[in-house]
Amino acid sequence: MPHLLDEPMRTILLVIGGVTLLLNGVVYGQAETPVLDQRQMNQEQRIDQGIATGQLNRREARRLDRQQDRIDGMENRANSDDVVTGKERARIGAAQNRASRHILREKHDRQGARHR
Repeated sequence: MPHLLDEPMRTILLVIGGVTLLLNGVVYGQAETPVLDQRQMNQEQRIDQGIATGQLNRREARRLDRQQDRIDGMENRANSDDVVTGKERARIGAAQNRASRHILREKHDRQGARHR
């Protein structure tokens, strides 16, 4: 009975299948925190918008950007083992809530363009 696939073709198919599985794992590991990532982007956009409208001066913007960088570092550390636990999500969420309040306060204080 003849083989349906010869040996080189079988090897090629196995390699392609393995690479496909590997890439799926990589994509899954990177996209494990889409809600946190989207919220981070939204907050960075709020900071940029505050700079553009003059609601934030340079000092306020730098402080808020550093806070966002720290939150990003927290997320990277939490995701370093490819698993973000509920406790880690809660801690990052609390930090994002705090940062959101800081952005709101800084954008609506009486400072602005006069302190540039």
